[in-house]
Amino acid sequence: MKRYLALDIGGTKIACGRFTEDGLLEEKILFPTRAERGYKEILKDIVSVLLRLKTEDTIALGVGTAGPLDRIKGEIYSPPNLPGWDGVPLKKDLYENLKIPIFIDNDANAACLGEYIFGAGKGVKNMVYVTVSTGIGGGIIINGSLVHGVRDSAGEVGHQTIVPDGPLCNCGNKGCLEALSSGTAIAKRAMEEINSGKDTILKQWAKNEKITAKHVREAMLMGDEVAREIWNNAMEYLGIGIGNIITIVSPERVVIGGSIGLSGKDVIEKIREVVKRRVFLVPVDMVDIVQAELGEDVGIYGAFAVALVEMRNRGGD
Repeated sequence: MKRYLALDIGGTKIACGRFTEDGLLEEKILFPTRAERGYKEILKDIVSVLLRLKTEDTIALGVGTAGPLDRIKGEIYSPPNLPGWDGVPLKKDLYENLKIPIFIDNDANAACLGEYIFGAGKGVKNMVYVTVSTGIGGGIIINGSLVHGVRDSAGEVGHQTIVPDGPLCNCGNKGCLEALSSGTAIAKRAMEEINSGKDTILKQWAKNEKITAKHVREAMLMGDEVAREIWNNAMEYLGIGIGNIITIVSPERVVIGGSIGLSGKDVIEKIREVVKRRVFLVPVDMVDIVQAELGEDVGIYGAFAVALVEMRNRGGD
């Protein structure tokens, strides 16, 4: 039986795995990235683990990593969570050690493909994946194929403008969905409310720890009105953004992942409610909006899916 290696590179942790061609995850190894060490030291760890996982019948490696990147050349260009990775030839360096075909895509596209083949996207031809976590990213499947667009920049759903002259986004634009609904944005808004003197339990918590979106959600569930307003506003904007995507793409299914997207069924219910209220030219009753299914393994399944699809397209599987 043919086997595949998968590599998911994140700013805090790296996941490596070995899959059978029919999708069985045989072995998985996780280790901390420790990004401050730089590219060469991290590469050594990655290669060491992948060589341990590699078998004689391993035919390819799939990689999911933060962009920007050139997936054909396999070069990474200064991702914000991997300092010093400026133009690094990841594909070339991995091939020199593994001697098998290597296929790379950004982590959101990889996750999209993973959910499409192995998770919540099974059974449809047109799907949008949206991951809502520290940031907001996504991927688009049309007629069964991942859309890459010019310079592989398709699917940047977090950087559509929702509120003109809204909060400044890390990308340089104002009012992006990511600047309004991501975990980072929710936490930032909470600190603004705390600093303005609002009466909220978050103020007490902020004395002992850094406030995150998880704190805001917890306070909201406890009945804190300030937290409820912050959370509901963020989810309203998220629903608007997803409604925009549905209007443009008209997918059969929208799959929501990431720590915020998977934090509760109420997130999906709110998105559905906003979409129904705001989308008129697409039959929204025919669009499924569901939670992702692969959980914390979405990255590694996505990396495997990248290699699996490429090898099948080339007649290698």
